[in-house]
Amino acid sequence: MPEPGQAPYTVRPDGTTEEAHPLKLPGRIRWVARVISGAFAPAQLSPRKNPDMDAITRDRTLNGPETLEPVVRPSREEAMAAVRTLIAWAGDDPRREGVVDTPKRVVDAYAEWFEGYGADPAKELSRTFEDVQGYDDIVMLREIEVESHCEHHMAPFLGKAYVAYMPTNRVVGISKIARVVEIFAKRLQTQETMTQQIADAITNSLRPAGVAVLIDAQHQCMTTRGVHHRHVGTITTQFTGVFKTDASLRQRFLDFVNKR
Repeated sequence: MPEPGQAPYTVRPDGTTEEAHPLKLPGRIRWVARVISGAFAPAQLSPRKNPDMDAITRDRTLNGPETLEPVVRPSREEAMAAVRTLIAWAGDDPRREGVVDTPKRVVDAYAEWFEGYGADPAKELSRTFEDVQGYDDIVMLREIEVESHCEHHMAPFLGKAYVAYMPTNRVVGISKIARVVEIFAKRLQTQETMTQQIADAITNSLRPAGVAVLIDAQHQCMTTRGVHHRHVGTITTQFTGVFKTDASLRQRFLDFVNKR
């Protein structure tokens, strides 16, 4: 019989399981599974390098020496094995019928939730149009859906983005602005960083007279855990160029945000 807190099975590094003790448990005893040492050991990871990961981390602060080895992306099988380990750590049996296909579903979901790592905002904004018949006022998109994940707890945060720019001699298709928001949202994020990244991407690609970004979102890392405060919205803003220097223009943007 295993000790309390010890799982009645073990999870091998390849994700398969084996009986560690006979499953003869008296009553309704909850066994908390242990994470198997070595499940995430570097030696188990394949040497494939992901160039997209290298590109994404250039502008983010990394912990450790200045010269770090490129991130090694695990295989799909290794990712599924990690999910099985987490299921066991949570106290369940990854061999149980209800969760036996969960690792596959989780890996598929992660591929969708974090597809922004494989996309390039600059490429989305590369096709521009100069024939705008002299238009020189605000271009704004309201209520762009934001579906992202907090990088601290990997919990979702959901909300809306409001993005505007003041064109100089070129504009971009409006769907591309929404796509830029989506690309940055589909990565592990903080709302503050994402707000800045959206403004920077538009500034660097379009060279407008100014950019304004506002994001209003609710974070499930504080609504479903921790302080458990529901219905709390977080607002972040970033203003550049004329939106930063011209208070009346900035107010026009905020009026458009609040327009119903």
